[in-house]
Amino acid sequence: MQLNTLGTPLILFLILFFFGGTFLLSLTIGRKRENADNYMTAGNEVGFGISAASMTATWIWAASLYASATSGYTYGISGPIHYGLWGALMILFIYPFGRRIRNIAPNAHTLAEILHARHGRSSQLILAGSNVLGSLLSLTSNFIAGGALISMLSPVSFSAGILMIGTGVLLYTLWSGVRASILTDFIQVCAMLGAVVIIVPAVFFAAGGPEIFASGAVNLTPSQQSFFSSDAFFNQGAPYIAAVLAYAIGNQTIAQRLFAVREDKIRQTFVTATVGYGATVIGVGILGVLALYLGVEPMGGDTNNLIPQLASMYLGPILLCVFFVMIIGSLASTADSDLAAMSSIVMTDIYGRNIAKDGEADPRLLLLVGRVTMITATLAALFFASSKFNILELLVLVGAIWGALVFPVIASFYWDKVTNRAFSISVVAALASFFPVRFGWIALEGPTAFVTDLLAVIGVGVIAGLMIFGFLGRTAGIAAGVIAALAVLPFGIGFLHQYPVLTASLLAYAVSMILCVAFSWAGRERFDFACISAETGNFDNTTSTT
Repeated sequence: MQLNTLGTPLILFLILFFFGGTFLLSLTIGRKRENADNYMTAGNEVGFGISAASMTATWIWAASLYASATSGYTYGISGPIHYGLWGALMILFIYPFGRRIRNIAPNAHTLAEILHARHGRSSQLILAGSNVLGSLLSLTSNFIAGGALISMLSPVSFSAGILMIGTGVLLYTLWSGVRASILTDFIQVCAMLGAVVIIVPAVFFAAGGPEIFASGAVNLTPSQQSFFSSDAFFNQGAPYIAAVLAYAIGNQTIAQRLFAVREDKIRQTFVTATVGYGATVIGVGILGVLALYLGVEPMGGDTNNLIPQLASMYLGPILLCVFFVMIIGSLASTADSDLAAMSSIVMTDIYGRNIAKDGEADPRLLLLVGRVTMITATLAALFFASSKFNILELLVLVGAIWGALVFPVIASFYWDKVTNRAFSISVVAALASFFPVRFGWIALEGPTAFVTDLLAVIGVGVIAGLMIFGFLGRTAGIAAGVIAALAVLPFGIGFLHQYPVLTASLLAYAVSMILCVAFSWAGRERFDFACISAETGNFDNTTSTT
């Protein structure tokens, strides 16, 4: 089938229209209201509507839409559900931890800054470094999504496409940091949700409507036709549960919105984002399922091309423009968040709390550091994007790396016996056990397979326990973790190592939990959480609100 394109002039006009509009919108944030704290947290006073839209837009990124479609194409009708449903629920599970974080550090700028007050420099820099790595890879995946879209819909090359996307996002985010990101998110999420309601049904009916499911069933394996596919759960659903829970702790973009929203609006914000994310991402993932039923082969064998390829096959010029704006809006909403997050980390955790002496950080220099960080991060992401990584694999990898941090970070916010030594050793050891299994550097056979399976079972218990702990407390969390581990134990031993991606993620959770608890339990130190608030205050003497 012939692919419809928009042509270079129209693509350039749409890019100029979108990014020019967002830049003009960011200019409404006057420079007279600019200071370092507002640049990072928007004064901690963003209301419900804007914050809910921003949280939703940040979680719904172009890479997530592409990955959901890839999951549908790879695993069939249950693929988008395993991607979108668990991602949505994880937003909800972040909520209780978010309340705790805001309670002990109401004026913090980053999670790593809280760890500096809680443990000291090494723990802070471990978390800050992982945050920067994750945000940089996230930014890279969004540039890849944008480049694939532009090169598919026009004669413009992939390299030129990622350059235009990177320049456009940097243009308006550089001006006012997270405030520009949050303000433009509201417009972007409205465009995304509206476009999804139009685009997915349009492609479905243009491709043949309900007849697709009858005529195209031969293209699916029995596993791909099942809503309860074990292949989809163990290869996509389960690793993603582990990965997305880690995003709650490892992703500074979510933490930044947690610090920006009014404290009394946190619950409404997270609930709304849960519903918005799930509906949108599962809906777009259906396009991957349609491609599977239609027997569509991704151009160049690259599944990142699936969504733009289907759009160019079945949409006319007007709807194709709407689709283009939807994808650009989704990638911009997260790319600007990544830039704002990395700038906050370097401003706070590198310069503000380590290079500058206590209480002597220069707010003007902080702003300069933040803007230089954004420019540097954009250039680095453009360089990495030229490699065209598989977006789905990239997202799961980042989340799995962050999995090593989840238990030590959460425990540090609740348990007064966790020490800097326990935190650092547990995270490093968890990463050391993760990489050999994840990348197949060791053979999972014999005793090695048994040990990894046993630890993976414990990892299941850790994840289940953390989810319940946030809502129902320590006793319920421990009980849920033990029950989950015992339930998985009979079939997990001798089975889980067959799924190295899942096993590696669970291994990181288990190793970090065991070592963190062991070293902390043996110590005699007790920490006073009341100290954190005093050590995570504003850099500016007066902070105006937005």
